[in-house]
Amino acid sequence: MAMAEQEIVVIKIGTGVLTKGDGTLDSASLARLVNSVADLPTEHRRCVLVSSGAVGAGTSVLGLTEYPNDITTRQAAAAVGQTRLMHAYQNLFGSFDTNVAQLLLTADDFSSPERSGRISDTLHRLLSQPGIVPIINENDSVAVEELRVGDNDLLSARVATLIGARLLVLLTSVDGLLPPDGGEIVKEVADVQEVLDFAKDVKGRFSIGGMRSKLQAVQLAVEAGVETVIANGRHPERLKEIVAGGGHATRFRPRGTAKAGL
Repeated sequence: MAMAEQEIVVIKIGTGVLTKGDGTLDSASLARLVNSVADLPTEHRRCVLVSSGAVGAGTSVLGLTEYPNDITTRQAAAAVGQTRLMHAYQNLFGSFDTNVAQLLLTADDFSSPERSGRISDTLHRLLSQPGIVPIINENDSVAVEELRVGDNDLLSARVATLIGARLLVLLTSVDGLLPPDGGEIVKEVADVQEVLDFAKDVKGRFSIGGMRSKLQAVQLAVEAGVETVIANGRHPERLKEIVAGGGHATRFRPRGTAKAGL
């Protein structure tokens, strides 16, 4: 089957979902996530993960109690944490006879059609092979400010846009977008501009992006035709229903049809 006939689902997993309060990897949460993600690919569907957690996973090894502020320490934590994170993914997906592939990217990789085309070609080649889940992260161990995409919310939106994904799922530690006065989450949004003021920049000690960052990523994705969902990664059992078009989450409808590109 041609790759164009398959739907691609990009799933971004936030640091707050993957780590405990002290920044160490939450093995139980990761196992539940992998179990749910492994159940999604079919003959007609492929999944790509954009996974945070590398810096958070490395902080405890360096004896830190909070997200490092200086670039050198943050990059050192990422270098240590990325290996731990991928080792965990490899072992967990392996129990489902699924292999993982790692791509570490910076903003420079999206700087020209030629470079971004290589990313797209690589991902589509991996996705053409059954039983492989590409796992993407920003290359935090070497990226300085001018090379940063921003955060993994924006990275996932750029990847989803680049490869023409049908759906982008942003998994975080809340059920979805809450209105300013609290209460139930907003179930569906037709225009992101109308809810930008809902964002509260509350984030964990080991994460970078908050809800405002997520809404910026949502805007980028939906304007490129990619349907986007914000959902609770601590309840991965909801993922199958969310991918099917339902589920307890905030769903942002796309504008037009998804097209691969920058």
